[in-house]
Amino acid sequence: MLPRTEAVNSEEFIFFLDLVSNFLKKKPLIKAINSFIKEKDKYNALTSYGVLIFQKEDNPINVYDLKDAETVSNTINDAWETRELNQSYLENGLYEILAYIFRKSREARKNYRVIIITDTPSKLSEDYYNALYDLLIKAKKFSAFIDIIRVGDEKFYEDDVKLKVISSETHGGTFYCPNEKLLQNVLGSLIQNKKEFKVLKADDSEAILIEDKIFYERLAVDLISLTPEDQEICDICEQELCPICEAHSDEIHKCYNCDAKYHSCCAAKYSLAKNIGFKHVFRCLQCETLLKLDEEFVNMIYEEDLEEELADIEIQDVITENPIIEEKEQVLEGVEELSVTEPESAPPVETKKVRVGGFFGKEITIGATNFKSKDLTKISQPDENPEKPISITNLKPPRKRGAATIKLCKICGATIQNTVNCPTCGARID
Repeated sequence: MLPRTEAVNSEEFIFFLDLVSNFLKKKPLIKAINSFIKEKDKYNALTSYGVLIFQKEDNPINVYDLKDAETVSNTINDAWETRELNQSYLENGLYEILAYIFRKSREARKNYRVIIITDTPSKLSEDYYNALYDLLIKAKKFSAFIDIIRVGDEKFYEDDVKLKVISSETHGGTFYCPNEKLLQNVLGSLIQNKKEFKVLKADDSEAILIEDKIFYERLAVDLISLTPEDQEICDICEQELCPICEAHSDEIHKCYNCDAKYHSCCAAKYSLAKNIGFKHVFRCLQCETLLKLDEEFVNMIYEEDLEEELADIEIQDVITENPIIEEKEQVLEGVEELSVTEPESAPPVETKKVRVGGFFGKEITIGATNFKSKDLTKISQPDENPEKPISITNLKPPRKRGAATIKLCKICGATIQNTVNCPTCGARID
């Protein structure tokens, strides 16, 4: 099986410039972003960048996966003069960015860092925000982090609560920049990597809801058929013939993104163990592409595995219980043999004389009459008035004359023998 890389080194920063007023000028903005990119590249060469700016009449300019500061600066410079100057499009811009993140998450696992620089509260209705919030909950499972920088000289804004909810739900933060000269410092504080969160891992606090099933099924892609040039060896079992079903009809298919190959049975077993919250949706073991299998087939494999587990449990229970059952049966058989009445015509057994209490003890005679069958029959029946067992706490050792008296000190609990004062604490012993 191919190794699965758990660490995420690749990042993409997306700058969403929701700037309507003239509080923040273009030159200090580009300077701060350029400084951020150059500093970030020192720590991680795998980082890419994106820019989103809304133009007039709700027309966004969005460019993603840029590799250098110069390209980012040129994009901002070209769109600056024609940007929207009447209203904020905060929700619309986040819809656009999250849709891009979901699409890209099909192909590879990556940390997405969205930095929103905004200067005007959004005036859109709550319906926009409610729909956005649903997407934000999903975005957390795709390693998407949103930080918001509000630039302006006001102390309070009417959408402060909304901004803080958006950022906190995606493990980001909300920052206030009352002076354009401070923007570079605020951006600099966001250079450090965010703590990595496992992608699409369902847990108690962030479980994937059943209502989102269609969303993830549409996001995932099916395995595709091999080409004539592909080698027909499964990357999970590393065999040509599936070791689970041993059927030649189980053809190998592959991931469209990286060509990782899977038997149907092997893929189903892997999906059951490594799914995202639905049994038939999982990430490619090689490239993290979101893949899906036929749900009925995966459920069939799951039910077969469940039946095998239950059968194994029953077998283990039988193995554990059989010796006890056999032992009980043997005891009952022995009791039944003893309880059979001895026929009257049976020959008498010779008597035997023994002494009780040694050579000088009393002599008694033991014969067959002492062990009649009617007495043995009582073995198979419980005693109606069984004697109560003697409690060990009621037993007392015999006292010997001249034996030393042993007591316990009531103060410290030490053992006292042949003394009136405790040698440990000095207390007097009565």
